[in-house]
Amino acid sequence: MLLLAALLSLLIGVVLGMLGGGGAILTLPMLVYALGVEPKVAIATSLFVVGTTSVAAASVHARAGRVRWKIGLVFGGAAMIGAFGGGHAASFVPSTVLLILYAAVMLVTAIMMMRRRPGGVSPASRSLALGRALALGAGVGVLSGLVGSGGGFLIVPALSIFGGLAMREAIGTSLFVIALQSFAGFAGHATHVELDWRLVAIVTCAAVVGTVTGSLVGRKVPADLLRRGFAWLVVAMGLFIISMQLPVFVSAAVGVVTLAAVLLVVRRGRRSEPGESSPTHS
Repeated sequence: MLLLAALLSLLIGVVLGMLGGGGAILTLPMLVYALGVEPKVAIATSLFVVGTTSVAAASVHARAGRVRWKIGLVFGGAAMIGAFGGGHAASFVPSTVLLILYAAVMLVTAIMMMRRRPGGVSPASRSLALGRALALGAGVGVLSGLVGSGGGFLIVPALSIFGGLAMREAIGTSLFVIALQSFAGFAGHATHVELDWRLVAIVTCAAVVGTVTGSLVGRKVPADLLRRGFAWLVVAMGLFIISMQLPVFVSAAVGVVTLAAVLLVVRRGRRSEPGESSPTHS
């Protein structure tokens, strides 16, 4: 079982390093469904693992100049406060509710990520206003603390869509923010859960190795492909969690609606491509 945990964690690290998120999207299901860890303990473990691996991945992106420190500190500071509060509040919410909430937000976020950026607007030409950065950071932090997510699947689109960062900058900056809020969320959970530190150490070490590898590999992958791959990963894991928590007919209905929404968004994006200017990958 520990060997399985190490192998899966290595894969999780690669995904986190390449996409700037997705680590907790995989870590939480792995701990709960593959290793049988109690959900609230898995949430706390996930936050610690993702926080540690994000530090490793962010350092690689920082050396390449892909971390926007000012935005990261503002967004991350608000996210830390929200994550600590969310982590503490999780003790009052049933585990099933937390997992369903987690999956629902994943699906909505994935659909947003499928949308192409409007043509003629360079991602680096806009900045994230202070008030919006604080509000987005606090909101993402609360949700991340509640459900044990590092928040990359929310932070990347927030920085890209609302902040105007190029995809690679959004990925690098998100890793810095994820590290801040994950440890804050973990501190909130640590007040009411007891961890298996041997499992935590194995998962963390394997994920760190994978994260550094993923950060290096991600340099060679087109930014648009990263965005689409990220979104499909979030869709897949969101539907998987829904299927494990809800009756079959409800899960099937959610799956049909989600895939229909994704296909509609993708089709509209393709129709708008001829009139768009080439995306800027800075």
